[in-house]
Amino acid sequence: MTGATMRAAVYHGDHDIRVTEVPVPRRKEGEVLIRVLRSGVCGTDATEWSVGPKVFPVATPHRVTGHHGPMVLGHEFVGEVVEADAGSGFAPGDLVASGAGVWCGECARCLEGRTNMCESYFTYGLSTDGGMAELVSAAAETLWRIPEGLPVDHAALAQPLAVGIHAARRSGAEDGDRVVIIGAGAIASFVLAGLKHLVDAEVAVVDFPGPKLDRARRFGADHVLAPGESLPAEVADAFGGRRPDVVIEASGAPGQLAAAIALVRDGGRVLAVGLPKAKPEIDVHSFVFREISLESSLAHVCGTDLGPALEILAEGILGPELVERVVPLEKLGVELENLAAGRLEGKILVDPALT
Repeated sequence: MTGATMRAAVYHGDHDIRVTEVPVPRRKEGEVLIRVLRSGVCGTDATEWSVGPKVFPVATPHRVTGHHGPMVLGHEFVGEVVEADAGSGFAPGDLVASGAGVWCGECARCLEGRTNMCESYFTYGLSTDGGMAELVSAAAETLWRIPEGLPVDHAALAQPLAVGIHAARRSGAEDGDRVVIIGAGAIASFVLAGLKHLVDAEVAVVDFPGPKLDRARRFGADHVLAPGESLPAEVADAFGGRRPDVVIEASGAPGQLAAAIALVRDGGRVLAVGLPKAKPEIDVHSFVFREISLESSLAHVCGTDLGPALEILAEGILGPELVERVVPLEKLGVELENLAAGRLEGKILVDPALT
């Protein structure tokens, strides 16, 4: 394919994404060339669109990939294998989902099984060219075969669902625990699905009344509650007079990390998942004297989380609820604006073949 070009959505900076012709990626040894069928739009993309670049290596070369300058977006992609090494385990025509993150397998964190903390970690669509294009070349170990019969529209949720499963693991929730999830957006929905898949916990979801909270109930939330001054009392009532063992902050809304710490029982655990736009303030005195454990969660462990994500999606519950619409590359800027403004209830997927 030397000299061939393809259509791609290329990020140049704040409110500057251009659909243009770029060279077809050159597949390296160990990589698989994929024809992209769907690529999901993420909150990180929307942040970079509205107030970036903060993560994308536009102004400064990425420390691992060396990528510098305009970059093809897309870290939530699925597609059809076009070309692969003989020993990769994949063949042309296979349908695959990508975990997007690449690890070395040799550093201390990788040997601990925390591949998302790899010293050389990088992500397609965040650190180097990704899947908002007709073709992408991705490391074979980041790919998982899509179960037969699972629609690509639903399989495209595998990467963010894997992030939710990893967060559920990081929360430390166990069978019988009482858990509160603050937020009912897409990532919170994935965390809820992960919790319900991993443990037998009693879960309350907190958000403003509306479609997202209704969806949380359908996804298995035992209680749905609205935020407000009476929330601590309502949480206690929901849990039979007891405070939650675990609180997961998945909204990123102002003040909610502090609210999570205030809600959890003494000696309980708080997991930070949502990313606030401003630095949060917390009551350190209460946090220390109540011996609260504060954890965080980033990305996912591909070998542990991507497979279960596809298994959950194959059950057929999440996909129809969470996919809002499929759009062409040319609509990406509009949808990023919608996402940044909070006008979306579900996930937007891009089909590079649409015009």
